[in-house]
Amino acid sequence: MLSLSRVSRVMPSDDKLEKDGKLTPAEQGAAGFGRQFAVAFELPFVMVAAIIVGGLLGFFLDEWLHSKPYLMLAFGFLGFFAGLRDVLRRLSKS
Repeated sequence: MLSLSRVSRVMPSDDKLEKDGKLTPAEQGAAGFGRQFAVAFELPFVMVAAIIVGGLLGFFLDEWLHSKPYLMLAFGFLGFFAGLRDVLRRLSKS
């Protein structure tokens, strides 16, 4: 019968736990690439979502206050600048 330590190590990557958390340069590069790839995929969605939310808020306020298209444009621009601020904040964090 196999010992419990042999059963718990199923994948070769599980041996990394025994290295005291130190990654090889290749592993560090792969982790950095993955992080950058995730940020690059996330940023366009953040930007577009902010513009859409601002534009929709302005559109509904325009419908309610009968001030077409001024509030939609104003809130669309506010959404653009809020999205730009959020993108720059996320880039400076990573």
